[in-house]
Amino acid sequence: MTRTVRARTLEPPALEPIVLPRRSRTDDGGMKILITGAGGQIGTDLLPLLVARGDTVTVFDLSARPASCPSEVEWVRGDITYAAEVNTVVARARPHRILHLAAILSAAGEGVPHRAYRVNMDGTHNVLEAARLFEVEQVFFTSTIAAFGPGLAQPVGDDVPLRPTTMYGITKVAGELLGEYYERAFGIDFRGVRFPGLINAGIPGGGTSDYALFMYVDGMRKGRYESFCRPDSRIPFMYMPDAIRAMLELMDAPKEELRRSIYNIAAIHPTAQEIANAVKARLPEAQLTFVSDPRRQAILDSWPDALDDSNARRDWGWKHEYDLDAMSDDLIAKLRQLVGAPA
Repeated sequence: MTRTVRARTLEPPALEPIVLPRRSRTDDGGMKILITGAGGQIGTDLLPLLVARGDTVTVFDLSARPASCPSEVEWVRGDITYAAEVNTVVARARPHRILHLAAILSAAGEGVPHRAYRVNMDGTHNVLEAARLFEVEQVFFTSTIAAFGPGLAQPVGDDVPLRPTTMYGITKVAGELLGEYYERAFGIDFRGVRFPGLINAGIPGGGTSDYALFMYVDGMRKGRYESFCRPDSRIPFMYMPDAIRAMLELMDAPKEELRRSIYNIAAIHPTAQEIANAVKARLPEAQLTFVSDPRRQAILDSWPDALDDSNARRDWGWKHEYDLDAMSDDLIAKLRQLVGAPA
């Protein structure tokens, strides 16, 4: 005998209406901005610039407040993977914009892929959903060259097949698509950039492109560095001041002038040997060698040699300022101050 079981219809629980506090510009016309993951490479240089231009800034980060953080910034500790914590900080800060920087990078992510998925994918969904719930005007997303895969014609443009080989790249592609969905479905102004490898005056943060910065940092503080790649390895790079300026310019660009949500941006694309030559021209005693690590080399080989950023140049006037020599001169001077090395 066959028994027919009728499925129960589950009604969703009634939700209390969300009462949103009034949101206004700051007294000097600045924006209220919430930044996730500002304790990393980008946030260190970005925070002082936002404060200087009159924005009211709240940071949401798992790490403790660093000594370098401007006093005007509110620093809230929390976990991007917990939606309730994200909702709480967004409801309290009531930002006009969210700059979503929180992520586990490529090399570090390959060591903890499940954690990388939660931080990069669940975290992005939590940010977008909080933006929907609390009527955030704009979400700015930082994507990456790791979104691309091997076998693409060079230079690589915006609209190519995206076949990343790392968990970091996979989650960034998914984040791009999810953000574009939230823009279509809910009207959130979603925009962002695909960064090349970034170089700044600090300690590298777990990316596969870190060999470049380590040449400068360890070349100065230790007098030597062994890169984990071949000397002929070539990927796109950008100096952090250019990267920060690109973010600010795109954030502020009139929406009607933008023909897409995510843009490639490009600057320089030296080989590892060319970077080593630039370092040695300024630190002649530095011993810079190369021993390729198969795992990280495979990631580098899957990335573009160069990016086509013509869409960014056309739509919002993007143009980089630092070439390899200008970057090297400025970076060496800043690192000498950072590590206390003599000029």
